[in-house]
Amino acid sequence: MAKQSIGVFGGSFDPIHSGHIRVALHVLDTCELDRLIILPTGNPPYKTCEASAEDRWKMVTAACAFDSRLVPSRLELDRPGKVFTIDTLLDLKKEYPSASFLYVVGADSLMKVGNWHCSREVLSLCSFVVFPRNTVGSNELLSEVKRLEAMGGKVRVLPAAPVSFSSSELRASLSSATDSPALSVAVLEYCTCKGLYGAPVRVAQAGEWVDGLFSSLKPRRFAHSLSVAHEARRLALLHGIDPLRAEQAGLLHDCAKCLPLSEMQSIALSHSLTADPAFLSSEALLHSLVGAQVAHDRYGMTDPDVLDAIAFHNTGFPGMSRLAMCVCLADSIEPLRAGYPRLDKVRALAESSLEQALLLSLEGTADYVLSRGLYLHPRTRNTIEWLRDLVRRQK
Repeated sequence: MAKQSIGVFGGSFDPIHSGHIRVALHVLDTCELDRLIILPTGNPPYKTCEASAEDRWKMVTAACAFDSRLVPSRLELDRPGKVFTIDTLLDLKKEYPSASFLYVVGADSLMKVGNWHCSREVLSLCSFVVFPRNTVGSNELLSEVKRLEAMGGKVRVLPAAPVSFSSSELRASLSSATDSPALSVAVLEYCTCKGLYGAPVRVAQAGEWVDGLFSSLKPRRFAHSLSVAHEARRLALLHGIDPLRAEQAGLLHDCAKCLPLSEMQSIALSHSLTADPAFLSSEALLHSLVGAQVAHDRYGMTDPDVLDAIAFHNTGFPGMSRLAMCVCLADSIEPLRAGYPRLDKVRALAESSLEQALLLSLEGTADYVLSRGLYLHPRTRNTIEWLRDLVRRQK
């Protein structure tokens, strides 16, 4: 088996932001790594984190979910006492005995490596890749690189980091409840749900909800749910719909998505949700109906309009409310959604017309399903026809 080349990127990630992710992806590509392990630290020896270890872990998981090469690790979070790099590297060597390790640091951190606990052993276990920063002069950095190399270390200096943001500035800006390109929408929504860093909480139950969703969903689905909530709220504000209900439905719309089909079927049958064989045999169809029941039973959602928006977010339904349109559309265009042929057009239309955008989205879904000889449920067909008529009458 070929020897793996693994990057290690540690930090408090308080919170993890777009600069961290862009640096991680740049290192992965530039250094041709197989994977990059993201290590939020649990109890850093030189600083105090504002967010709890568990909140930082969930944010890191959501931020990394879109790329399988980014591998969050709890190694430092679960280690008791002060956390030192040497312990992490020794644990990683046990887990990946034949791998070579490349440790990612900024220039300011590199200047301290020589004084780290067991620094010579650290230098023997991994190479370093460093990004210059304005806080460290080029001559000073070069001098430190030479000193570490004299100690037996290997250091590669890359060009300046693609984007650098200050976590302290981000924490201060979150209290203003404004979107920031420095945070992924999933992390931004998580901070708002939990009221982290002074972010105003909009959904009273959201803190408990996101904990439940994190436990029951796969990482990518968890990040998607946060992103849909953010997008549903944005669309609601844009089109004069209750943003709170849109955000609630967006958060919970996929709460049953990762249940085994057998459990979905049991819930559907015991609550008489459907007798349709097409629904009962398909996770893709059934999770929405079951999701509304789970949202009611496990998350305490009782608003019938929110429950309808959850129940029909995948197929739509003739006569659906504009709230339900928001959620259905947000599900298909949220910022983390992988590209598909009509995505840019649907997103553009969503700025001016929910109905036209949702129609184009569902037509694209129907074309995709039918072109592959798959089953298109009649409810989706009927919703498309209803939307076509609605759009004609609006013109």
